Amino acid sequence: MELLVATRNQGKLKEIANLLGDAGILVKGLDAFESLPEVIEDGDSFSANARKKAETVARLTGCVTLADDSGLVVEALGGRPGIHSARYAGPAATDADNNRTLLQEMASLRADQRQAAFVCVMALCRPDGTCRFFEGRLEGIILTEGRGSGGFGYDPLFLVPEYGMTLAELPMQIKNRISHRGQALRQLADSLRCFGAPLSA
Repeated sequence: MELLVATRNQGKLKEIANLLGDAGILVKGLDAFESLPEVIEDGDSFSANARKKAETVARLTGCVTLADDSGLVVEALGGRPGIHSARYAGPAATDADNNRTLLQEMASLRADQRQAAFVCVMALCRPDGTCRFFEGRLEGIILTEGRGSGGFGYDPLFLVPEYGMTLAELPMQIKNRISHRGQALRQLADSLRCFGAPLSA
């Protein structure tokens, strides 16, 4: 099965390709459709944003489309950055900008107030608007400075207590197994294996 993933983020696309490759699913990103307009993520939840992206791209391309909205949820910040994780420091923010903003906002928090979770909601939609949803969540702690050179986004700041390492330090095989995105993708792969490919266009 070939699956279109509604992203131009190469780091995210690589993770998804690695995780779904074993299930015999070939993925391609939006670079294959350069003329597609950007989908504005103006929903009030991860699921609303994921559905809007997947539905819109599926309708415009005629392809079964997978989209995710994922982000970092910090309890002590009232759930921020949440759905604004990718643009926390502004519309054109880089990963470094977002990490710096997060650290500044958390600077006064005690060690026992730095709990956080990565949350991922994926929507798999076909052109007729039929969708399925898959969710994953990874609990962790936000450090006071980054560690590791792997991954992307907030990975260098996100400590996984079970391993004593950040997501940017963990080997890709382990990260894929435990990550919020990995959990959601395994649910997707299991669904396709159990029920065939009911969303195929």
